[in-house]
Amino acid sequence: MYKILFATSEAHPLIKTGGLGDVAGILPIELARLGLEVGIILPAYPTCKTYLKNLKEVVYLRLPAVLEPVRILKGQLPEGPNPVWLVDSPAHFDRPGNPYLNEKGQDWPDNAARFTTFCQAVAALANNPEFGWQPDLIHCNDWQTGLIPPFLTLLKSRPATLFTIHNLAYQGVFPRQQFDALKLPTKWWSPAALEFYHQFSFIKGGLVFADWLTTVSPTYAKEILTPKLGFGLDGVLRERAQHLTGILNGADYQRWDPRHDPFIEKRYDQTCWSHKADNKLALQRCYDLPEDKNLPLLGFVGRLVEQKGIDLILDALPKLLTEKIQVVFLGEGEERHQNTLQKLASRYPSQIGVSIRYDERLAHGIQAGADIFLMPSRFEPCGLTQLYALRYGTVPIVRRTGGLSDTIVDATEENLRQELATGFTFTESSPSALLIAIQRALACYAQSRQWRRLALTGMAQNFSWQISAKAYLELYQQLISPKFSCKSNVL
Repeated sequence: MYKILFATSEAHPLIKTGGLGDVAGILPIELARLGLEVGIILPAYPTCKTYLKNLKEVVYLRLPAVLEPVRILKGQLPEGPNPVWLVDSPAHFDRPGNPYLNEKGQDWPDNAARFTTFCQAVAALANNPEFGWQPDLIHCNDWQTGLIPPFLTLLKSRPATLFTIHNLAYQGVFPRQQFDALKLPTKWWSPAALEFYHQFSFIKGGLVFADWLTTVSPTYAKEILTPKLGFGLDGVLRERAQHLTGILNGADYQRWDPRHDPFIEKRYDQTCWSHKADNKLALQRCYDLPEDKNLPLLGFVGRLVEQKGIDLILDALPKLLTEKIQVVFLGEGEERHQNTLQKLASRYPSQIGVSIRYDERLAHGIQAGADIFLMPSRFEPCGLTQLYALRYGTVPIVRRTGGLSDTIVDATEENLRQELATGFTFTESSPSALLIAIQRALACYAQSRQWRRLALTGMAQNFSWQISAKAYLELYQQLISPKFSCKSNVL
């Protein structure tokens, strides 16, 4: 049985800020069901230590540039068969709130030191006899784990490495002074290693030194090879293109399925489609909107930032509100977008509802109660909320990018006729293109029989994590195989 160590900076339900937390919370469990022994390792944030009971110290490490010893604590994931290890360095991780940001929403000033410590600790465990669990492969995720592959190359023998890019826009870039202060090998200060335009890049460590790269959808794997979505790293990625695979994320149907969702007003499936209307009325009550099960209700759940296309929605709203519709929003983000939404909600109290926060229960309520789900992202590595919307019979409107292209089939006349359509798509990142897509959706909504067929086709789609886990299993087997030629060192 292969041993896989899944290194991540967050994992649901221990700690979560976004999609990475969802992936790290479910993928290791699905991999274990396929017969792999998969352990999870992440920093010992206070919430993690509180959630995991009966933690035991298993290893005591002394690391370069870290004043105090680092403890490795072991626990067990209650939701699955996976062991969990926490890298306990109180000076770096024993602080409240967000794992990356302080109470003012700013990056912790010592993030480079914090995640270097984490990466050093993970690498130090690879061949540590006291650890008692030698991984065959370490699966690294996003920039916070980017130094694990380069640290492993300093060992005489090492496990295979896989690095997954969840969002290339977040890279972990820091000044040269921090590179020097961390006492990293001087040979890593090179454009062929960690140097990135005279700064120090964590994510380049993963991109350059890992044996294989994956990202979270086939289309995004192609997009990051271009200057538009490569964020300055497209050249590096083109050099690694033969070692890059796009594997679509899955949906966690244990948590997101209207048949057994504890957060929604009335549970339903394809056989009792009419029950969805009860959730719509509940959602309208929640937002103090007039209750009308026949009025089209559009929903948005996500960060209020331009990546998610919130500005496109705001620019389209004045024309859109001339229609008999309602729109509800849940999320937080840039202050200017929050303020604009709140002003619009005050001006149109019977048509717009706004909640500036993240609320798990309300997110489920919007998926169950809305008719249409808005997701006009400028770029979207995979996207999960459109997958949830499909399962809830809430028809997505998405821009053709990344995982949205891979998961939503446009409601053309031909696709509707063949019952292949699952949503509405558009290409140009503009308010007018979004508006046209919404108007197409509203025209379809007016034809209740056709709309019901469209929604039920979406509910029948299967984006289970089991499918994604099998793709990772095949890749792990390839990388662990003696026939695979690993890079022992890059420089």
